[in-house]
Amino acid sequence: MKKLYLLEDAIISPLGFSTKENIQAIREGKSGLKFQKPEFTENQFFAGIIDETLLNQVFSKIGAIEKFTKLEKMILLAVKQLLDKNKNLDLTETALILTTTKGNINLLKEPGDFPESRLKLSKLGKIVANFFGFKQTPIILSNACISGGLGLAVARGLGNSGKFTNAIVVGADLVSDFVISGFNSFQALSTEACKPFSKERDGISLGEAAAAIMVSTEKPEISNVISLIGDASANDANHISGPSRTGEGLYISIQKALKDASISAEKVGLLSAHGTATVYNDEMESIAFHRSGLQEVPIHSLKGFYGHTLGASALLESIITKHSMLNNELIASKNFGELGVSKSLNIIQSNKHKEIYYALKTASGFGGCNLALVFKAEKE
Repeated sequence: MKKLYLLEDAIISPLGFSTKENIQAIREGKSGLKFQKPEFTENQFFAGIIDETLLNQVFSKIGAIEKFTKLEKMILLAVKQLLDKNKNLDLTETALILTTTKGNINLLKEPGDFPESRLKLSKLGKIVANFFGFKQTPIILSNACISGGLGLAVARGLGNSGKFTNAIVVGADLVSDFVISGFNSFQALSTEACKPFSKERDGISLGEAAAAIMVSTEKPEISNVISLIGDASANDANHISGPSRTGEGLYISIQKALKDASISAEKVGLLSAHGTATVYNDEMESIAFHRSGLQEVPIHSLKGFYGHTLGASALLESIITKHSMLNNELIASKNFGELGVSKSLNIIQSNKHKEIYYALKTASGFGGCNLALVFKAEKE
């Protein structure tokens, strides 16, 4: 299969409204997670929530704030940044791939003046396409928490089939009452900022973000570029919400992705894990990584910075991985303490300089879905 080149990108999150702002924030160890006053949960919880007042101030420069939901404004701002850098991009031939788990699910509680149809993911896609003038029907992906990364894999597959040369992949989700109540029912919300892979971890912190990236099957005329050279997805069919205790689905995904990329585990220089900080997820990942021979690879989870941003998470974290490779830097896994999984892992505990030629990004989600992406740094 052809490579998929990762070009311009944008991140809208509590840490900033551009990729540059986000990267600087995580370099400095800043977190977007803050204490949230519970409305219908018994315990306090932490989450990364975008300030809507600030969002409206920024969005008002490109559109009428009353015509769009919070999620839509986040997505539109992210995509606008890409298009501003690609003025000559032909939108009649560019694919739009939108990934999310719940879309405008917050409208169930407070619909405001928006019609019921606004809840549909297909409608969300049309709103984004119409705002900018994309002519092709948007591709909507909603496969739990691997959705954002799966968008890159789907883009690579469609690009290789000749369906398009250029595409914009965008992932976004909100911290809604629907999502909060769901994770709370599993007793999975941490009462503190989450601590991925740590002994004292007690659950996830939720987050919201929009991430967008332009991709192409044509190599750009720049000296340094990151490409997606391998991808695979497998379902462990274990449980509607619980991961496989043996890490089977993630293990299969990793093996197939490495084979697709034609590299061995020894060549991987950075492993960006899903790392939700729940007891079972982190344990499952450690087993899958150990089975794959990745226990010595520098590994981090970015959830301590952003929380779990659901359908945006794997795409947002892939963008951070891309820049880590371009900048030759390893970002520390925030809030990590003492290792709390049964298999040894090389958790990154402080920011470091390191040449990275290959990186592996993994993600897992409800329903047993798992994803692995292999990135290559094409440096000259």
